[in-house]
Amino acid sequence: MIDEGYLKFNCRWIEADPPAAGMIASLKRWRDHLHTLGLIGVYPDGVGFGNISERIDEGERFLITGTGTGGAPALEPEHVTTVVDVDIAANALTCVGPARASSESMTHAAFYRCSPEVRGVIHVHHLPTWSARLGAIPTTGEAVPYGTPEMAWEIERLWRESDLAERRIVVMGGHREGIIAVGRDLDEAGETLLRHIVG
Repeated sequence: MIDEGYLKFNCRWIEADPPAAGMIASLKRWRDHLHTLGLIGVYPDGVGFGNISERIDEGERFLITGTGTGGAPALEPEHVTTVVDVDIAANALTCVGPARASSESMTHAAFYRCSPEVRGVIHVHHLPTWSARLGAIPTTGEAVPYGTPEMAWEIERLWRESDLAERRIVVMGGHREGIIAVGRDLDEAGETLLRHIVG
């Protein structure tokens, strides 16, 4: 069973205007391309999947697609929010914008904490690639649920103990179909992801 699309953390959402269109240009380009490829989208039961984020300063603030936006045919500013504070231990975050942050925001935050070089994170779903790469590249534990402090800590562990920092891609062992790629920008993250996609 795919357990997706539900917030598992305490989200303090401060409603605000959407970011300027220019701020989300890279997010939009990659998200819309991945949506066209079926790597971000919505299942027949209406549950969305996939999300994308980009660091916006030298700290840990980042833009991320909002929860429930996987089915939108094109990313618009009203689908994007800014995560301004994350407390992994307290399982809480604060976001500012027109939408609540994606259910995977805690995981994205973990990558940004792992290295200042990480400036783009992409999470997609693709069963053939997930099945082919499971255990062959850095893989999170099967018992680790998505969108939780446990997943954030698992990402940090893999960053320290595996070659995740070099490969920049991870399979989510307990989150069927889930794959995450990261990079120094979204172009690097996206290109890394597409190199691993199984036809």
